[in-house]
Amino acid sequence: MDFSSNNQVQNPLFQKMEQVRRRQGKVRDTHITLAHGSGGKAMRDLIDDIFVSNFDNPILSQLEDQASFNLASLLQQGDRLAFTTDSYVVDPLFFPGSDIGELAVNGTVNDLAVSGAKPLYLTCSVILEEGLPVETLRRVAASMKAAAKKAGVQIVTGDTKVVHRGAADKLFINTAGIGIIPRGVSISAHNIQPGDAVIVNGELGNHGAAILIARGELALETNIESDCQSLHSLVETILHACPQVHAMRDATRGGLATVLNEFALSSDVGIRLYEESIPVREEVNGVCEILGLDPLYLANEGKLVVVVSKENADKILLAMKSHPAGKDACIIGEVITSPPGIVLLKTVFGAERIVDMLVGDQLPRIC
Repeated sequence: MDFSSNNQVQNPLFQKMEQVRRRQGKVRDTHITLAHGSGGKAMRDLIDDIFVSNFDNPILSQLEDQASFNLASLLQQGDRLAFTTDSYVVDPLFFPGSDIGELAVNGTVNDLAVSGAKPLYLTCSVILEEGLPVETLRRVAASMKAAAKKAGVQIVTGDTKVVHRGAADKLFINTAGIGIIPRGVSISAHNIQPGDAVIVNGELGNHGAAILIARGELALETNIESDCQSLHSLVETILHACPQVHAMRDATRGGLATVLNEFALSSDVGIRLYEESIPVREEVNGVCEILGLDPLYLANEGKLVVVVSKENADKILLAMKSHPAGKDACIIGEVITSPPGIVLLKTVFGAERIVDMLVGDQLPRIC
């Protein structure tokens, strides 16, 4: 009898048995070997045991080389597709407040959310170094599962590669994401106008400072944790209060300063910040003073910058403060006509200085 006959393949009981059979494989090794990237049984066991078991959903369970979606159901949610991708190489893999798995999910979700999109589907590709403890990979996958569930997204396809010991640093993750932008929402840096208000949703620099401390290269002890979080729910709250947001972006690598310089250049306007209004924890300021860093350039993984008309600023600020991820939101600056393409900071002493684009990298491998 041909066990792969069409009648059996179409039989629901056979399909269920096949799914169970596929997932019986367990990783017996304690560390990743080259065999886990060979495409054979060891790789299949790794995928089933660690990834499929954590990310399980109707689309992923098909175990095809791609994920397919019903276009009609997507069109019911909006009229444009948002698509993004990012890679995560953070060191260390686990740090105060988060880890590389949660970071990969939230980072991609946030890149979709700041366009106004509702995040729906993610991919997950991992590059594993030979010798990585399997338990480390389990922890990361479980963290991704929890983050995806919290963000309301599904991880629907992925890839696994293993490289020789020394060819990578433990674990790298690439995630891509798809979301749907609702009709009537148009968020772009090109929309910014003089007179607009600049708002952030809370303290800046926590993620960059937490990573720095976690590396153990400095004899510093603090309680700073990464601000890693999903922002899609906060964005929904903002757009519900006022769909006419001009621009929005999450302040990750390069921090607040880089985002605002990009905004100023895109719309050919100037931006003035008020130092006394910018929220930075005392501990973060202390770390920056010791190391000669500027918190305006430190990375964040749970902070966004919103630019709105002056007329809508108070309404949006009130809506943000009603959300847990925006309870510390505040207006930190305004858009000005001149000098175009320049970000200025008015200091607590009343002087002004230029906040330029980041040159080099204050802290590599922070995401």
